[in-house]
Amino acid sequence: MFYWLKNKDFDIIHTMKLIAKLLVAVAVNAAALFAAAYVVKGFNLNVTVESVIFLAVVLTLLNLLLKPLLKLILGPLIVLTLGLGLILVNMVILYILDTISQALTIGGIFPLIYSSIIIGVVNFVFHFATKD
Repeated sequence: MFYWLKNKDFDIIHTMKLIAKLLVAVAVNAAALFAAAYVVKGFNLNVTVESVIFLAVVLTLLNLLLKPLLKLILGPLIVLTLGLGLILVNMVILYILDTISQALTIGGIFPLIYSSIIIGVVNFVFHFATKD
């Protein structure tokens, strides 16, 4: 019934793993933002340490909180397009990140599409590699 009272070491280890995975996710998102800024013309990133960390943290939070909701809402579209609707989900996340922060500017629809594909692939590889 009160399993957490019996095994406190498991909870501490589980919490530490969760925190480590979140910190690695922030680092991977920062690397994905740098990769998109390097490859895609029109995806401009203000390269200061504070702005990149802020963008990576916000992108991680959007991926954790908003992305599952968008996948649920756009589920039929994702199924009908055989998964290509996930690009639309990533585009919405990046557009929200662009409107929230002034450290990131996306200049058009094609840079938004290309950068969402790059960031989506980087996040897919990260989640595939760290899957339990």
